[in-house]
Amino acid sequence: ILRRTKLVVAPELPEKIEQTIYCELTPDQAALYRRMQDKTEQELSKLAATGASAGTLHLAALTQVLRLRQICADPRILDPKMEEADSAKLQAFLELVEESKDAGHRMLVFSTFVTALQLLKEALEDRDIPYCYLDGSTKDRQGVCDTFNSTPTIPVMLMSLKAGGTGLNLTGADTVIHFDPWWNPAAEAQATDRAHRIGQTRTVTSIKLIAAGTIEERVMELQKSKSEMLRKLLTESDSVSSGLSLDVIKDLLRKD
Repeated sequence: ILRRTKLVVAPELPEKIEQTIYCELTPDQAALYRRMQDKTEQELSKLAATGASAGTLHLAALTQVLRLRQICADPRILDPKMEEADSAKLQAFLELVEESKDAGHRMLVFSTFVTALQLLKEALEDRDIPYCYLDGSTKDRQGVCDTFNSTPTIPVMLMSLKAGGTGLNLTGADTVIHFDPWWNPAAEAQATDRAHRIGQTRTVTSIKLIAAGTIEERVMELQKSKSEMLRKLLTESDSVSSGLSLDVIKDLLRKD
């Protein structure tokens, strides 16, 4: 199979810059994260002691991974009583929005959690910042994209990774924010390519927001190791299997 790189197909494309911003959890967010880690350890130990099957342990571990990732994105996903200020990533996101607006940039914001996108919507509405929104329930996806591309006064487009990761042209943006990391770096790259594609005339900046010292850093390490292994087999592919073994999942859940 002959694969052609984007540079060969579209040599006129501007540069793409990739950055990672590490966000320190707020005190209350960190405390919730630690409590969930402790609960996870206890639940998995209890299941193992009662002779639970490998499938049951695998599912329980994946559920705990999901909960820890949700806390990293915004602790209010699990505990609605917490405050907006308790989300380190939301504070970083709002700073990026203000900086982007002041510099005349426009951004696409991707998350794997629709619940996190809803909280971002509320924060933007509270600050009277216009935005477009697209997730799996959006009926007129092309209409939303056309509105964003043709309206320079809308600085933000919020999108779920699965609904907006492929097939859309959003060259009206020149900044891409990945609010939370996904197992598959190819899916993240496809999402970034909604802006970095034919028709784009500006340098595109892709930014990952990562909760420091958490499961998200380990997801990043996993992406890198799997991608490097697969690149030896498929020279143009950065895809990574989401079929993670129980040992890998336990490693993600471990406490340092």
